[in-house]
Amino acid sequence: MTWTQWPWLELTIAVPLLFAVATFFVRDQLRAVRLAGLGCAITFLLAVVAWIAHSLADVTGAGPLFRVDELTAPLVPLVAFMHLLTVVMTSADKARRFGTPRFLLSLFLRLALFSTFEQNLLIPLLVLCVVPPYFDLRSRGHRSRLYVIHMGVFVALLLVGWILTSSNLIQLGAACYLVAALVRSGVLPAHVWVPDLFANGSLSSALLSVGPLVGVYMAVRLAVPVAPGWMLAAVTVLSLLTAVCSAGLALVQDSVRRFVAHLFVSFSSLVFIGLEVHTRESCTGALALWFSLMLSATGVGLIVRALEDRYGLLPLKSFHGLYDRGPLLAVGFLVCGLACVGFPGTMGFVASELLIDGTIHENPWIGIAMILVSAMNGIAIMRVYWKLFCGRKPASQAELPITRTERWSVTLLCLIIVAGGLFPQPELNSRMKASSVLFVNPPVPEVATTHL
Repeated sequence: MTWTQWPWLELTIAVPLLFAVATFFVRDQLRAVRLAGLGCAITFLLAVVAWIAHSLADVTGAGPLFRVDELTAPLVPLVAFMHLLTVVMTSADKARRFGTPRFLLSLFLRLALFSTFEQNLLIPLLVLCVVPPYFDLRSRGHRSRLYVIHMGVFVALLLVGWILTSSNLIQLGAACYLVAALVRSGVLPAHVWVPDLFANGSLSSALLSVGPLVGVYMAVRLAVPVAPGWMLAAVTVLSLLTAVCSAGLALVQDSVRRFVAHLFVSFSSLVFIGLEVHTRESCTGALALWFSLMLSATGVGLIVRALEDRYGLLPLKSFHGLYDRGPLLAVGFLVCGLACVGFPGTMGFVASELLIDGTIHENPWIGIAMILVSAMNGIAIMRVYWKLFCGRKPASQAELPITRTERWSVTLLCLIIVAGGLFPQPELNSRMKASSVLFVNPPVPEVATTHL
């Protein structure tokens, strides 16, 4: 038995659960957060080893329940990395109400979710993943009715689809799964719960609930490969309307939290469009954009969270002039924000180009609308950057320099985003193989960067 055959994936999933139990008995909250950081670091390293093992030996997991393929092999370490960044960028003040055991249990559920193909395990995990944000809202004393209503509809559709597919009514089950995925992703008309969660819940919980694009993963696993063409066309129209609407709302937001929420909804809708158009280029571009957004859009949210730790809620009605107080945070916000809209030299550039190119050849009007959405989101990101970091600095602001862990986290995140933009071939090859396995038969050759 070689090292590539060891149960790395199972260990990756088990570590957060063990650390969740350990932190439950730690009374000092700051110590619990540091212990959670250690657990997330170990989980991330194990996830990377599992990814390498899969790449070298095509290992899909030692057991029948948990395994990875070309789609999820890089997503599992990316989910672990998002949680690691979140916990290491948690300030001492935030640590007192961070909810460490709940955070680690959420990591456990998301890793298990992205590591299974089995419908009978995938659906219970999808249901369980909606529970931690509810308890986060309740712990902060905010009303959770809007979230409960939408997630109740999501769970009901999920269970109905499960029953229908178990009864061999595949297309009806796929329809329920698709609608449930749209509700989970905040697609019109079920788009209001995402900004409400960002505004009323903790920003870290909202980012980790929405950031991995769980609704997209659910659609890819359960619905898109078997859904009929007319159903995908209807979902494409809804996703396009959502992308345009959310981009327009992001342009006029006075709350930076709601801006981040609409940014996620708009870009996740673009990923849906790429998968539903169902061409080779659009699917590859959508999967690449999905990978990029998990880093860049989450990075935007984490930098906003770091600013709120210092200065409280930051309304966008005036200029705050925060550049002098945190130039690295300003640079990180700009790099992550521009990566979201596919700025050249960032990880999102080739992904956006491939997504739009694959869509515009299939339907020029949809492709043009996607270009408009990206432009609107780009303007919204620059507007928020100017509001947060430009203008005259108020004299009453306190000196709260960036911490060492925040400095290293933001620097590492920017380096990954830029390196992915300068050397996009490995990511593209991986996403092309994933789209070939999931949507295109027979498999197609690797994408050459020179042809994009």
